[in-house]
Amino acid sequence: MSKVAVVILNWNGEKFLKKYIPALVANTPAGLGGEKVELVVADNGSTDGSIQYLKENYPQIVIIPFKENFGFTGGYNRALKQVEAEYFILLNSDILVPCNWLEPMVDFMDSHPQVGVCQPKMLSEGVHQQLCIQETGGEDLSGRFTPKGSGKEMFEYAGACGGFIDILGFPLCRGRILSDVEYDNGQYDNPMQVFWASGACMMVRSTVWRELGGLDEKFFAHMEEIDFCWRAQLAGHQVWAVPQSRVFHVGGGTLPNNSPRKLFLNYRNNLLMLYKNLPVCEGWSAFGKKRGNRNLHIFIRMCVDGLTAIIYLLQLKWSFFTSVIKAHNSFRRMKKETAVILKDNRRHQPVGIYPKSLLVSKVLGRRIKF
Repeated sequence: MSKVAVVILNWNGEKFLKKYIPALVANTPAGLGGEKVELVVADNGSTDGSIQYLKENYPQIVIIPFKENFGFTGGYNRALKQVEAEYFILLNSDILVPCNWLEPMVDFMDSHPQVGVCQPKMLSEGVHQQLCIQETGGEDLSGRFTPKGSGKEMFEYAGACGGFIDILGFPLCRGRILSDVEYDNGQYDNPMQVFWASGACMMVRSTVWRELGGLDEKFFAHMEEIDFCWRAQLAGHQVWAVPQSRVFHVGGGTLPNNSPRKLFLNYRNNLLMLYKNLPVCEGWSAFGKKRGNRNLHIFIRMCVDGLTAIIYLLQLKWSFFTSVIKAHNSFRRMKKETAVILKDNRRHQPVGIYPKSLLVSKVLGRRIKF
């Protein structure tokens, strides 16, 4: 059994593999403490030249091919059933890893057995690439080195330096609140217990992964890692950000941020996540509020979604408006099919909850910052 298995889920991502696999191979040690580190690419039925490129150039990488696209959740669930390692790292294909990206996370997990999931500091690969080009007078060497002393790296929107959640279920991060993204000046360099870790680069104990049954395939993609981390916390495992490790993420590489499909998945899956993980009789109690119940909590969230849908309609963003409506209809159907099993592990109170609404604070002109 390997110490670590770094697993990339690929779907027609040949251009990302060509750009980022060389740095991954160069900057990932073949072993740690005498134990093996394995690189794996699970392919979701790609029709481009992804598999051929890997076979011809990186025979040391293990390839797990699928005949169809099972999505982020289904692909990883099927792939990790075929992998034996103490730690799994779920890594997006659009991630640039620098030197010493892996060791800090492994050391942290080894010395903190209560931690089931962690993530590195996640910075924007786009800003990083621009800085590299500036420092080299026009040549893009972003895959070979990291700018020194620039102090201008921007956090990556999707994961930044560890994820949290507000009372209505909207995610936020250390380094990113709503659409406000900060530059990294070392302000969040302390390891911290968080609510969720980004699925773009998430390290999980294999025992925890199997205990929880992996990712929920009903999500297909988006919000599935927040659901996973919520379930991990309910089961008594901690989730941490380890900023001594850092990676650079393109973000929206596989599905653009302005995609109606992405908007649909985010709205639907967020509601599904709340339905699955909130206590039934006192839904708000998970957020420290002793009133109401799960259905009321979700109803209020859906009303807020409805207001955003109206804003999209007024902005003539018809595809975004219909995405929200379709998301709610899909959630109502999925809710009937989702069996929520109440277990004693709900006595574990999740960490990393902001007990107010981000949107209300923004409307009132209140600036929120860690």
